[in-house]
Amino acid sequence: MKLAWIPLILAVGLSPNGTDTVSAPKWKLAWADEFNYRGLPDSSKWNYDVGGDGWGNHELEFYTAKRLENARVENGLLTIEARKEDYSGMHYTSARLVTKGKGDWKYGKIEVRARLPRGKGTWPAIWMLGSTTPLKWPDDGEIDIMEHVGFDPGNIHASIHCKKYYHSIGTQKTAITSVPDCMDKFHVYKMEWNAESIRIFVDDEEYFRFANEHSGRDGWPFDQPAHLLLNIAVGGDWGGQKGVDENIWPQKMEVDYVRVFQEE
Repeated sequence: MKLAWIPLILAVGLSPNGTDTVSAPKWKLAWADEFNYRGLPDSSKWNYDVGGDGWGNHELEFYTAKRLENARVENGLLTIEARKEDYSGMHYTSARLVTKGKGDWKYGKIEVRARLPRGKGTWPAIWMLGSTTPLKWPDDGEIDIMEHVGFDPGNIHASIHCKKYYHSIGTQKTAITSVPDCMDKFHVYKMEWNAESIRIFVDDEEYFRFANEHSGRDGWPFDQPAHLLLNIAVGGDWGGQKGVDENIWPQKMEVDYVRVFQEE
């Protein structure tokens, strides 16, 4: 069931002297997909990344486009499905939906309510990349709002990547929180991003914060528009560290809604 939403949110508290103080920004809904339709994902909001070249991580899937078996909307949910099947030289298929060119934002709040796949070899993600063309990674920035690897069930990861901080040089900024039922129940994965910080939450519980050091673009490329990506990878350098269980497929990530807010 869809949750009711309010476009404008203002949290008000009391200062020590008893006067009202503003403790949270006012948010205005800027973009959303509630998935209240049926068929392929809304083409006015979503594009597809397509291919099977490993995506820099030795992944095993071929990402398809406009294929209901891999991405479809029904019963109020977006379903991204990874399947074990031969396709264009690969042995698995999946989908990677992106908003680039149809939803690019500088700062804001993003909420995605989702239920995750299970099993060794699954690697679902809700994340953002800089919208520069061509993209230079990691210089143009990556924000991982949610990652989960099936061999380590129930541990949700948030990270940022930039030229100064990324995993290949051992400086990645990341955090983990335990959500034991993430594969059985829907949870809200949320990011709040402004000029000073990136904060990431599960169900309104903050567990990751990255502050702008004001040291230059190498440490903060996050002052340019970025777009959202939703996908399930199969295997890969991280998702496949413990192998891939060939008997679990198909596996699905189900998304109840995606909502993007910006400050007024």
